[in-house]
Amino acid sequence: MNLHGRPRGPCRSARHEGPPASRGHALAVAAAAASLLVVLAATGALAAGPAAGSAAGSAAGSAAGSVAARADPLSDAPEGPRIVAAPPPPDAASYDEALRRWRDAADINAWIGARFAYDPARALLLSETQRQRNGRLPIAAPAEFFTHPTGVCVDLARFGVETLRAVDPAAKASYLMIEFDPVAVAGNTLRRHWLAAYEHQGRHYFFADSKRPGFVAGPYASTREFIDEYAAWRGRRIVAFQERDSFERRLRAAAPQRQRTPQEGAAAAPPR
Repeated sequence: MNLHGRPRGPCRSARHEGPPASRGHALAVAAAAASLLVVLAATGALAAGPAAGSAAGSAAGSAAGSVAARADPLSDAPEGPRIVAAPPPPDAASYDEALRRWRDAADINAWIGARFAYDPARALLLSETQRQRNGRLPIAAPAEFFTHPTGVCVDLARFGVETLRAVDPAAKASYLMIEFDPVAVAGNTLRRHWLAAYEHQGRHYFFADSKRPGFVAGPYASTREFIDEYAAWRGRRIVAFQERDSFERRLRAAAPQRQRTPQEGAAAAPPR
């Protein structure tokens, strides 16, 4: 379902290392993370760990009753009761087994709703402020995330996109990168947010969102329609968005160098 409860249609790597942080920096980040935890707890945005029970009805029905009417704009952490699909996804003891047993976005989404836990300390380490100071941090590969399903939006989006590409290539899974107006949390600038997107029968759907794990938004006629609705729900202005094939930063390709003619080479040669 989308944010207004419209029924959704059916939906059946290497790490990039940054430089190690110093002990003093790690303590500063830990203190900032503690401050963020206080903010999240005060606003009710800090979600509990994976729930043991499951909600009645379909995954979409569970989502419709669980998503908050208005989100906390200061955090990408989940809000409200945990969304757990019924029936649960097929059991899998490993990521390789999950790839053999899962069939579509519904299976992946149900697993996310039951297992994902948000990591506020990691959110600060991946903030724009910390990345400028210390470089890039690893983004969990899907197999690693399956074993330890804790992280932030980009970790979850990578799991959703790459897993859906493996089990259902026809869904055309991609990343949706959203750039909000920046907010400052404990001295760290937070701006970007990541989700997974896919298509079914020409309509657009969005899931693997750390703000509401276990929720599938859609169907939408376009990504723009979703963006307008999502900005209103998040309470933050979206200044830009991109549908991308990868979460990795795109590097500008160097312009090809033109081979010099013999005359140009002779003219450019230094005098003897």
